[in-house]
Amino acid sequence: MSEKWNKPIEVGFGVSGYRTVTGPFDAMIVLTDLWPKRSGQRFIKARNACRAAIAGRIDVEDARREFLAAAEEAELSTH
Repeated sequence: MSEKWNKPIEVGFGVSGYRTVTGPFDAMIVLTDLWPKRSGQRFIKARNACRAAIAGRIDVEDARREFLAAAEEAELSTH
């Protein structure tokens, strides 16, 4: 659970402000608690990738790419 991405992602949630996501565990919290659209294909892929990264089945950077794609799908700002 302590694996971190090489570069954190700042995700904007409108009036709720930005949230810093540092790795797949943080990403799972954001996907579960803050995500505005939980039915998109990229959302599902990101959630599955983050679970796999936490379990050590895939590289954490692969989960990061899927998380960014889900943010784009949900039209959330990132930097």
